[in-house]
Amino acid sequence: MPDGSAPDWSLTEKLLPDDYFRQPSPARVWNYWLGGKDNYRPDQEVGDVVADIYPGIRTMASQSRQFLIRSVRYLTAEVGIRQFLDLGAGLPDPLGNNTHSVAQAVAPEAKIVYVDNDPVVLAHQRALMVSTPRGASAFSATDYRDTDAVIGLASQTLDLSEPISVMFMGVFGYLPPYDELRSIVDRTMAAVPSGSYLTFWDGTDTSDAIRESHRLQAEMGHPYTLRTVEEIEQVFTGLDLVDPGVVQLSQWRPEDHDLAAARAAEPVDAYGGVARKP
Repeated sequence: MPDGSAPDWSLTEKLLPDDYFRQPSPARVWNYWLGGKDNYRPDQEVGDVVADIYPGIRTMASQSRQFLIRSVRYLTAEVGIRQFLDLGAGLPDPLGNNTHSVAQAVAPEAKIVYVDNDPVVLAHQRALMVSTPRGASAFSATDYRDTDAVIGLASQTLDLSEPISVMFMGVFGYLPPYDELRSIVDRTMAAVPSGSYLTFWDGTDTSDAIRESHRLQAEMGHPYTLRTVEEIEQVFTGLDLVDPGVVQLSQWRPEDHDLAAARAAEPVDAYGGVARKP
């Protein structure tokens, strides 16, 4: 939770399988790497195995959140985007840096729709639905693979005749087929108007350490498929990439006070970018 409190599962735990909290959850493992408290021993065990082999995973988690902050701030402040569709949103950020809070700090009238069908995330959806009076923040418990359902529900909050920022932030490693990944992104972007943006990042197979950590992660029942940098670049086919293109997350438009830190940042095996739909 944004206030750092312990997880409260009282609303949903009766609806979950008996062994649910004995199995690792992707959302809770990521929360553990970010330093949050919404995780359990199975999540911590997987998180520690990966971090022992690949210590940079915690840096990757932090840099991915900074990439979200910078990209949302850029699109809101410099481009004028006022609508965001965050697919596979995951648990609320432990520090409160969620899409709606970042966007509405710049533009209080901004509207955000989060999409995630993980019961763990559902238990915390109210933390993602706090909005300024002038804006809106909604949550849809929908599978992001079902584009028609996603767009239908999003249209209850967002104006589909106006540009929308579509966000897929490190969510496709749990969906191995690359062709399906491309299809989901293409279908979603086809449903939003010209002038909309795609923000996308994912983990990459760019070091031996991350490949070994993910092999062990899969053996523990928590598989994640790494992509090549070229595959991530291909996700933006047909769109106009914003400078500096597809780069390591810390290198995407670092703000002035972060330039020195970005140059000295530990390389991470995660690449992403932002692109405009013509």
